[in-house]
Amino acid sequence: MKRFEDKSVLITGGAAGIGKAAALTFAGEGATVFIADIAAEAGERVVAQINDLGGKAYFYRTDIAQAVEVDAMIERALHHLGRIDMAFNNAGISGKRAMPLAHIREDEWDRIMEINVKGVWLCMRRQIPIMVSQGGGSIVNTASILGVTGTALGLGPYVASKHAVVGLTKAAAVEYAKKQVRINAVCPGFVETPMINGLLDIPAMRTKIEKMHAMGRIGSACEIVRAVLWLSSDEASFVTGHDMVVDGGCLARAAS
Repeated sequence: MKRFEDKSVLITGGAAGIGKAAALTFAGEGATVFIADIAAEAGERVVAQINDLGGKAYFYRTDIAQAVEVDAMIERALHHLGRIDMAFNNAGISGKRAMPLAHIREDEWDRIMEINVKGVWLCMRRQIPIMVSQGGGSIVNTASILGVTGTALGLGPYVASKHAVVGLTKAAAVEYAKKQVRINAVCPGFVETPMINGLLDIPAMRTKIEKMHAMGRIGSACEIVRAVLWLSSDEASFVTGHDMVVDGGCLARAAS
C-alpha cells in the first residue's frame, strides 16, 4: 500500500519548484492532490501531468495574500477532497531584487510580507479548524535556512518573513498539539528552483552559493520534498513545532 493511500493534501505554490515536486511525489504515494497557485496555466499543467500518470489532482487559482481568495480556495478543496488530511503551505516569493535593507521600498516590503507571512497565516487559519474537526492532520510550512539565520545577500525582507513563518509554525504547533494537529516547517538551503534561477544564471554567484554549502552543491526540489513527506506522514507522529533544516550543511559550515 502506498504511504498516502486514501489521504488528501492541499499544496499552495504547487505550480513550480518545490511545490510542483511535492504535488507529483504526494500523488505518486497515493494522495489526492489539490494545488493552489497564482500561476493558472502552470498549475493546470501539473494537474494534467498527475492525472495522466493515473493520480487524482485538482487546481484552483489563488492569491494567498487575499483572504477572500483563500476562503474560496479552501471551500473548493473541501468540495473536491471531502477533507484535508495534510497541507503544505509552500507559496512564497523572494522579492524582485536583492538590495540592502535601507534601500527597500515600502511596497516591496509589504508584498513579501503579504504573501510569505500573511498568506501562511490565512491558510492555517482555515486549515486548522478543519483538521481539528476531523480529529487531526498535518501542516508543513515552507520557511528557509534564512528563517533561522541572516545573510548579507540583500534579502532582508525575505529573511524577516521566513523568521516569521518559523515563529507562526511554533506558536500554532503549541496551541493545537493536543488537538492532534501537527504543524512543522521545512527550512531549505539554496535549491534549484525558478525563484533563484536568476541568481544561479550568473556563474560567479552560482559558485559562491555552491561554496556556502558543505556538500559543495545546490539542493534539488526532490530532496526538500522527501523531508516534507516525512513530516506529513505518521512516521513523524511525535514531531510538531519543528523547523527542519535541509541545507547540505550550509548552516553547519557557517558555524565552522
